[in-house]
Amino acid sequence: MGASLIGMPVPATRLHMVRNGIVAGMPIMLGYLPVALTYGVLAGRSGMTMVELTLMSVLVFAGAAQFLAVGMVASGTGIIEIILATFVLNFRHFIMSFSFVNRLKGIAVKAKLPMALGLTDETFAMSSLYKDPADERHGAYFYASLILTAYVSWVAGSFFGGVLGDVMPERLSDSMGIALYAMFIGLLIPSLKGSVRVASIAGAAMLINFICQSFEMSEGWSIVLGTVLGGFLGIWMPDEEGGEGK
Repeated sequence: MGASLIGMPVPATRLHMVRNGIVAGMPIMLGYLPVALTYGVLAGRSGMTMVELTLMSVLVFAGAAQFLAVGMVASGTGIIEIILATFVLNFRHFIMSFSFVNRLKGIAVKAKLPMALGLTDETFAMSSLYKDPADERHGAYFYASLILTAYVSWVAGSFFGGVLGDVMPERLSDSMGIALYAMFIGLLIPSLKGSVRVASIAGAAMLINFICQSFEMSEGWSIVLGTVLGGFLGIWMPDEEGGEGK
């Protein structure tokens, strides 16, 4: 909101909202670029073409799922297993989308639905911090600019990562494969430290995955079954208060 000469608030313009949304999205952009570059390099090394790795960022726009898919592509996993694994991993986006849509009550549904498609963990968290624009006249422009800033930086970073992978020494680009494991460990450790139940679910999923691969099941189906069955087991695991999971 602006302010007039007599101290009365002035409604924010569309341009004002767009500018504020871009500013709010800058921290996400700075975090996305190096990760997207790494994804682009690894995707190129796995055998994906520039069009394929960039199109995946355009259509999927989910870092963890894309890294998982790249690893599965590199190991020769079938397309059905890749789709199911990424769907299961991204299922939380349904919950975030419902929360996002319900929270922005002052914005028309026709504006909220396209924005929900661009939600990630980071854009959802940032939009939760900026609640005031939801009640303002042009609030949709703020959230759209925030999401588009993150989206464009991820797609651009993926593309340039693919370009970089073509000129980078093979030994260096191969060593970047550790980023896949480092990213998933980074996502998992904070949750493990705060919840015994989450640690139990993760352990169960790992055990199921190991057993499946011991019986020579493909890596893709092992990941899918480990994720789904591990999650279902969490329903009956006791929480920190001693009760059953809900």
